[in-house]
Amino acid sequence: MNDRTMRDDLQTVAYYPGCALEGTGHAYNRSTKRIAKKLGLNLVEIDNWNCCGAMEVKNIDPEVQNYLSVRNMAIAKHKMGMDVVMAPCNGCYHNLKKAEHDVTHKEETRKTLKKMADKTGQPEYKPGDVETIHALDWIKYAIGEENLARRVKHSLSGLKIANYYGCMYTRPRHIFPEKDQGEGSESTSKPHFMDDLLRAAGAEVVEFPLKTACCGGAHTLSDCDTSTRLVLNILQAAEACSADVIATECPTCHSGLEMHQIRAEETLGVKTQPVMLYFTQLLGLALGISPRQLGIHENISQSLGLLRQKGLV
Repeated sequence: MNDRTMRDDLQTVAYYPGCALEGTGHAYNRSTKRIAKKLGLNLVEIDNWNCCGAMEVKNIDPEVQNYLSVRNMAIAKHKMGMDVVMAPCNGCYHNLKKAEHDVTHKEETRKTLKKMADKTGQPEYKPGDVETIHALDWIKYAIGEENLARRVKHSLSGLKIANYYGCMYTRPRHIFPEKDQGEGSESTSKPHFMDDLLRAAGAEVVEFPLKTACCGGAHTLSDCDTSTRLVLNILQAAEACSADVIATECPTCHSGLEMHQIRAEETLGVKTQPVMLYFTQLLGLALGISPRQLGIHENISQSLGLLRQKGLV
């Protein structure tokens, strides 16, 4: 992406970390904030934010889930004066985008959410009040590849990376109207923003056919065996592509890959080699930030040996 196409309105955004980034995905939260500071970008956490409804609420009452999501967006707009909400978690990003779609296209949703807003005393959310973006969009459009490449202190050269986007980053297509809009936009069938950014940091990005395959994260508690097999497919595909690292951009996917890699070895006797790192951790290393500051020691997947071997730490 050419630096002339960068968006000035993304230099400061409302930050919606979501529940996972304050729990199992803390390293993602930590590394996202660290690279923001390094790149001169400003994250302003949404005041008194709440869970987006995740998967559980959505399955019981989709309109309650919509309300939980739009409440965060309404606070960002009407109490903080922000126009853009950045959500690094695929689940949160997906739910906020779905809520935006439903508020825009469904009169019944608008009526229900107005009643709920009136009851709770929260400001009413109207279609288009804010733009919701993912962490990948944020860095892609706020900094861009050329600008990022100029800031690299420790090239990721020699590191072979399979980029794993997960299934909720691109599906269902209709809630992501900004994707598939030609040159410069993200693709739902072949996403490439993480590829673009990590290539700019010097990494060798391998062709990875399962980059949007489901990891079974939603079924880990109800059907752990299926989740393990789905993750094993992803791990073995990355290994077949000679990837050293699987880069992730979702805390649920990241945790699932880490935990089921261990479980696949213990229960199925299948050991795989790729290690998992958040894309923000990889970019942070390239920018000269220390592994500890990026939370790499918090990952279950043990990557420091590989990173030392590659001369990155």
